[in-house]
Amino acid sequence: MVNYGFVIDNRTCIGCHACTVACKSEHDVPIGVNRTHVKYIETGTYPDSSREFSVHRCNHCADSPCTTICPTTALFTRNDGIVDFDDDRCIGCKSCMQACPYDALYIDPNQGTAAKCNYCAHRIENSYEPACVIVCPTESIVSGDLDDSNSRISQIVATHDVKVRKPEAGTKPNLYYVETSDEMLDPSASEVTGTGVWTEQAFGVGHFAKYAESRLEQADTPSMIVQLALEKKAKSASPRDQAIIRDVMSKLSDDSPKAKRVYDQPSKGILWGWEVSAYLTTKALATGPYMVFMLLALTIGIAPKVMLGGFLLLSLAMLSLTGILLIIDLDRPERFLYVLLRPNWSSWLVKGAYLLLGYGAVISLHLVGLFMDASWTFHVNLAILGIPLAWMSGIYTGFLLRQGKARQEWSDKSTFEISLEHTLMLIAVAVGVFMIGTPLLANTFDVTAFLVTVVGVGLLILTSYVNHREIIEPQMEPLL
Repeated sequence: MVNYGFVIDNRTCIGCHACTVACKSEHDVPIGVNRTHVKYIETGTYPDSSREFSVHRCNHCADSPCTTICPTTALFTRNDGIVDFDDDRCIGCKSCMQACPYDALYIDPNQGTAAKCNYCAHRIENSYEPACVIVCPTESIVSGDLDDSNSRISQIVATHDVKVRKPEAGTKPNLYYVETSDEMLDPSASEVTGTGVWTEQAFGVGHFAKYAESRLEQADTPSMIVQLALEKKAKSASPRDQAIIRDVMSKLSDDSPKAKRVYDQPSKGILWGWEVSAYLTTKALATGPYMVFMLLALTIGIAPKVMLGGFLLLSLAMLSLTGILLIIDLDRPERFLYVLLRPNWSSWLVKGAYLLLGYGAVISLHLVGLFMDASWTFHVNLAILGIPLAWMSGIYTGFLLRQGKARQEWSDKSTFEISLEHTLMLIAVAVGVFMIGTPLLANTFDVTAFLVTVVGVGLLILTSYVNHREIIEPQMEPLL
């Protein structure tokens, strides 16, 4: 069996970008995005400093998380180990980008679909090597069959000190680096100084420039300004003050990473923004109140028709809004039905879509039964199916986020943590709705009713804030 992979020789790479240009030319890659790119870092202090170059791209993982999370099998692993993609199936949901620990994917700004290095599969099929390999002037990029012990790539891997990026992610990458530094492979080991190439694009480009200004505040520019001011002040200060200034400058230096990025590709910024965080809240409103109300009603043995109708209409309205938000977030919204018609059952996007569809059907049957004046037994039988569907519909996003292996805060959560956190969120939303709705149903507008309503609104706002932070903050960490 063939198993294609890459070796990047950091000892000989000169950072010429021939691979980047060749890749752009071969695949007509739009401006602002790259399938392959070169990262520069500098270590040490002048004159004892050094610069390192490294080529980054898709790692063609043996256990690729992008193919697992993709809801429509637009990303797939071929029999020869190449992780390829199909434009015609992609819906632009960006879940593959959340799953890739190597930030190898992008949304094509012209097509609205995901793209990445596909190992020049069209060239491989005609017995040619990838374009980047052919054009590299120092032969720093080596391609070939990793399972063939006689191939050059296998011999390099077997006889040299090679490393892979983020082995802790468990993706089994098929891209190896020869004698590279830990600072090059670890995104947190090098600081973004705010100076150098791509400075103006360091915190988001194009469609993904959301939150760029707030992220720019995280750059190290302020500490650099402080350090320059201290250096200038030290020239005219007294010996005692010079000693203090030297101590402060030493502390600033100690607190900063030892490696600096001087050339990098632009960040893709926030991939899932307010639409996704808002859909978490609307989904909780669609499922939590129904779940809690029906559990109480089953315990008591009856439910007032007015209250039952109110909760059902709230669920249906919020469920519809949830669907709208999900579709709005897609870069190819006209293809949203592909999730149902071309499903990849390993993706929680697909499982979640069918859960929401099933839950919506239960709510609709409840409403039909209410309109037809069906017996309480009818609603009880529906609730036996509806309550677990509501719970699973409310919490499944946590399992979807866990498939986003690029975000450690999401992927590290256990099943128990996900179930507990999202169940508590559903209960909090339900309590908030009860507190807002009770004074309205009781037709009381005194001080107590006002305070209860305010607390209920506060609970919903707090839940929305927590959802927003859960989605946005993990995406602020650099992946490269």
